[in-house]
Amino acid sequence: MRVTGQLLYRGFVGRSLDEFKRLSRIAIFQEGIRTPSAPFPLIAFDQPSKLGDCKVFSDADTGGFSRVNMDFIPATEKEPAHAYFHGSISTQLPRDRPEIIRTGYAAWRTRDRPPTLFGRGLWDIDPYAYLALRVKSDGRKYLVNVQTESIVPTDIHQHRLYARRPGRWETILINWHEFVRTNHGVVVEPQSELLRQKVRTVGIGLTDRIPGEFHLRIQRMWATNGLTDEDRAEDEFLQQQEEKETIKDGGAKPMSLPPSS
Repeated sequence: MRVTGQLLYRGFVGRSLDEFKRLSRIAIFQEGIRTPSAPFPLIAFDQPSKLGDCKVFSDADTGGFSRVNMDFIPATEKEPAHAYFHGSISTQLPRDRPEIIRTGYAAWRTRDRPPTLFGRGLWDIDPYAYLALRVKSDGRKYLVNVQTESIVPTDIHQHRLYARRPGRWETILINWHEFVRTNHGVVVEPQSELLRQKVRTVGIGLTDRIPGEFHLRIQRMWATNGLTDEDRAEDEFLQQQEEKETIKDGGAKPMSLPPSS
């Protein structure tokens, strides 16, 4: 027990030191005044342990029949390391649970971050204009979910994940101002802007209630003020690899990346 306590203490102190360094950078370099150019990582699936930072759930948790899995896929010459979110949606209702009147969903989100000396472990993404995601989608109607330290704990801000190139890796930017406040999937009025100084979790869900399989691959999610040269270079590399595979297989050449904004 003493060893466990020491390990927990070191983790707590380590997180507190990281938060102190972050706040010090803001004070010294005036990052809260100037627009930061470096991206702010939220979750990157670059190693298997990152799956432990996430929670997967579906209507099966309350008696439904949807299936959901989230697996780690190592990097190859053709693809980066990533998380593979997949399964099947079922709208069948459980016979022995008459109180359940709606099924057909699956989702994942990051777990609540551990506390520090400065309080709850929250992300402050206020200096950033966009949420960025590098994904390979099957084209289904996924929703990006952001949970903040809201007065109403069950409130979630949502935005549709618009994939321009289903079946291909792409980077998608979503303006933080465009997220819509919802509660249990229903738009809430009056609307309130996402509390960007106190973000608890981020994730992706599928609630279109269309029976059948789904497949979504996620490399990483981060806050940013625009794509960096490194981001564009990685997108171009992935596109080139996909084009080579398509040509090798005798298929049609995929369309080019849209111009960056």
